[in-house]
Amino acid sequence: MAERAKKRFAKQPAPTASRISKGDLDRFLSLTHGDPHSILGIHPQKDGTVIRVFRPDAQAVSLLLPAGGPEAVACASCHPAGLFEAFIPGGAPIPPYQVKVEYPGQKVFTYWDPYAFWPTLGEMDLYLLGEGTHEKLHEKMGAHFLEWQGVEGVSFSVWAPGARGVSVVGDFNGWDGRLHPMRCLGSSGIWEIFIPEIKEGMNYKYEIRTHDGRKLLKADPYAFATEKPPLTASVVHKTRYSFKDLDWMEQRSEGDFLRKPFSVYEVHFESWRKVPEDGDRPLTYREMAVQLAEYALEMGFTHVEFMPVMEHPFGGSWGYQVSAYFAPTARFGTPDDFKYLVDYLHQKGIGVILDWVPAHFPKDDFALGRFDGTALYEHLDPRQGEHPDWGTYVFNFGRNEVRNFLLSNALFWISEYHVDGLRLDAVASMLYLDYSRKEGEWVPNRYGGNENLEAITFLKKLNEMVHSQFPGVLMVAEESTAWAGVSRPTYTGGLGFGFKWNMGWMHDTLYYFSRDPIYRRYDHNNLTFGFLYAWSENFVLPLSHDEVVHGKGSLIDKMPGDRWQKFANLRSLYGYMWAHPGKKLLFMGGEFAQFSEWNHNRSLDWHLTQWADHWRLQNLVSDLNRIYKGHPALWDADVEPAGFQWIDANNADDNAVAFLRKSPSTGGQILVTGNFSPVIRNGYRVGVPKAGYYKEILNTDSHLYGGSNFGNNGGVEAQAVPCHGQPYSVVISLPPLATVWFEAP
Repeated sequence: MAERAKKRFAKQPAPTASRISKGDLDRFLSLTHGDPHSILGIHPQKDGTVIRVFRPDAQAVSLLLPAGGPEAVACASCHPAGLFEAFIPGGAPIPPYQVKVEYPGQKVFTYWDPYAFWPTLGEMDLYLLGEGTHEKLHEKMGAHFLEWQGVEGVSFSVWAPGARGVSVVGDFNGWDGRLHPMRCLGSSGIWEIFIPEIKEGMNYKYEIRTHDGRKLLKADPYAFATEKPPLTASVVHKTRYSFKDLDWMEQRSEGDFLRKPFSVYEVHFESWRKVPEDGDRPLTYREMAVQLAEYALEMGFTHVEFMPVMEHPFGGSWGYQVSAYFAPTARFGTPDDFKYLVDYLHQKGIGVILDWVPAHFPKDDFALGRFDGTALYEHLDPRQGEHPDWGTYVFNFGRNEVRNFLLSNALFWISEYHVDGLRLDAVASMLYLDYSRKEGEWVPNRYGGNENLEAITFLKKLNEMVHSQFPGVLMVAEESTAWAGVSRPTYTGGLGFGFKWNMGWMHDTLYYFSRDPIYRRYDHNNLTFGFLYAWSENFVLPLSHDEVVHGKGSLIDKMPGDRWQKFANLRSLYGYMWAHPGKKLLFMGGEFAQFSEWNHNRSLDWHLTQWADHWRLQNLVSDLNRIYKGHPALWDADVEPAGFQWIDANNADDNAVAFLRKSPSTGGQILVTGNFSPVIRNGYRVGVPKAGYYKEILNTDSHLYGGSNFGNNGGVEAQAVPCHGQPYSVVISLPPLATVWFEAP
């Protein structure tokens, strides 16, 4: 065997680097060649095969061919920059092989040659990407462990059509862009390489050569893991997590949250709760899983909603300036740790919604902005491509590959992380070309209007894909204007979301409750106006993080009066909110009346819950959720007028309202009364639709919640006295600054 091998490789022809054109060689050495595989790797000839290797500073290079016998095949130097080659006689195909490299100082190592492998993306992948319809693009782009041509390694793929050259650099090659230049696959703009033997956890980036001669170092847009900020490298990741939430997932697919209780606890991960005995650090994903699940169950919420957990460089953005759309932030653990968090919450019966930010992205040099030296993900024209309020770039929704990136990302979080919904941030900024722009600062659409037609098309496609592929998953829009049909099906002309945040209700209601009761009679319409459009959309009633920052004060601090009145007002607000048509969302800290405005840099003021006023308010929120979930009248027909009936909408002088919540499916009814003045109203007559005993099931003035305990001794009997257009009526005692619920017979 050894003798045959010696004879086979005894006669090597002269080095053939001269066969490479000067232009190709110059481009290759300057790292601007679009196809380095055409120079390196395996090249069949008429009478054999030439194999070339590029190893700058190497002293000697040899090949270890699987069919080459026990001895290495020496390579001859054919260019002083580090280009080596060997000639293998005969016409047999040569499979992937290893390269042995010797450096001065007797440093020797062996590796599989990346330039001996075929592309890992097929023609169909490239076609679907160009068309913008590759629904599983995240399974091809980025860094993926796989076995390719019998060898284990990592495939790297990145979209950079404006680049002259792209190399992958990282811990595995000393961050030397000369060692792993990538090839561009046709006209797709996708650069690709397969590198064997890369280990999990290694850091990497893409070194991009632009057409104007610059060198950029960019994180992977499709990275599944990242370094912990402020470090910015992407991390090669391989998931090892196996979900155990099959029961939840099956139940979710059969659910219709339009007709189910839906009460959301909004959480900013870093500041929810910290560990003071360990340097006041935030909880890890796994610590959060246990503590948040226990708390959410205790408080009765059906879902938690995380402000963006996708990697972001600046903590002060609260996650809304995303730099790595496919990676949960490394601040709190690994991607598998985040999967554990979602899985654990599911096993405890709690859904998970993620804030998602497809409207804009930051300008950090290492991230998406001007990715290949051109305006790739964003518009070039700042009137279209930059957001004046946030100092960010705006996605170019008219570009197929950009839409594909975002669509794939949405499906990724739902499929790979089992999340139960996405709440889209700043949808209004996507819909309007002139959003927050003055005249002359925006470009009209092709019809001369201010509608962003490409963004509208994207949103419709997004919602259609999610709802068709993942039944039961929630798509929620934070949309602050009167755009029609946000939560209506696309086949009726809507955008296709399942829910929309009711920002009008939030502004009007907070304004009313922040007013001194003596003036509320003049603002009574702030309570009643929302019912004119309450069923125009499928609404979520949000008291979110945006209402307790930037000098707005906390919810309890917005309330007028002395300390007792502040708590009474907040209790009555919550009682009114939970009875109002629409799903519920409350930002963390609001459930126990944190007085300080929310500060993302520190933990919530949990110490307040040792004081009676605060833990009693917690008890109220817990009971609101418990009673809410147990009475279909409060949620069965949230999105249709059949679930609501006014009893008295016009008693502005008394700061009072009365209405019915109704369940068409069960026939159940809840009478809701609100007295938003500090005056007790004895003998207050309210019309009701039928005779019988009306059981008091919630009174925000109860001593259990810190109130004066003024109420109705458990309930009242209806009288055959017509009132408010109803055939019967009840005479009740209305506590001061309180909301009272009665279950109808």
